[in-house]
Amino acid sequence: MAAKEKMRLDVKWATRQRLQYIEVMAYYTGVVSRSDVARAFGISDPAATKDLKLYGDLAPGNLVYTQSVFGFVPGPDFSPAFADLSPAAVLPVIAANLAVSGGPYGAESLYGLPTASLPLPARLPGREVLAQITRAIHGCRKLRVSYRSLSDRDSPQSRILEPHALVDTGLRWHVRAYSADTYDFRDFVLSRFLEAECLSDPAESSAEYDEDWAETVTLKLGPHAGLDAQKRQSLLLDYGANGDVIEVEVRRALIGYVLQRLSVDTTQDHSLNPQSCQLMLLNQDEIEPFAGWAFR
Repeated sequence: MAAKEKMRLDVKWATRQRLQYIEVMAYYTGVVSRSDVARAFGISDPAATKDLKLYGDLAPGNLVYTQSVFGFVPGPDFSPAFADLSPAAVLPVIAANLAVSGGPYGAESLYGLPTASLPLPARLPGREVLAQITRAIHGCRKLRVSYRSLSDRDSPQSRILEPHALVDTGLRWHVRAYSADTYDFRDFVLSRFLEAECLSDPAESSAEYDEDWAETVTLKLGPHAGLDAQKRQSLLLDYGANGDVIEVEVRRALIGYVLQRLSVDTTQDHSLNPQSCQLMLLNQDEIEPFAGWAFR
């Protein structure tokens, strides 16, 4: 193994976070300076200078100091050495204003890139309730809850759950859990928990018994038939499709939420407005048994 590669692998975690920030900042804004690193991590200018020098030693040629911008810019042969620079990894970091895994840093933008998000209602429980739920998940314990369901007219005042995962659908958070009352795995919306108590009793049904959680299927989506040819081609490009089909691998338990989030037309005759439901499901017979509630 080359000496520089061994040094790169031996970098301590805290230092690696700063080197990742240097890489993201340089690549996506075009320049990274000593003051950028110092501000992002709350360190002194000399310490930031030391990090930039270390980056140069471990990834020679990646960054070039440019006097006109008082900072380092990506070199002509730049290649990421520490950070995942894919848009899927970087955009959430920029939007959350994080220095990789540090932060948050309030209103002061670490990357100098304005971002905005939809002002959607939080739909979350109090921190005491959430803490009991997360402790039950982490400790594989049973959870006694008071939960207000929309589907059950007379929701029991108390029920026992065995939660194993939190899920963010983009519109709300829910808990995936085994319900002792119904003898199956279900989704429980976080904001509907009134009370929760993590019990000392160990959970008996782990995620491995949740078949819809463990098993995945492939959604096959296509541009809505009601769109003209140009719009259909634009959508295929937008979703990075390989050919004429957009394929999304998803846990069976999450199928309905993906269809809902992507505003997929799930009617048999694709009768919904293609301007608001731009995609349609191509393998409905295969998918519908696992998410009947999402079909119209």
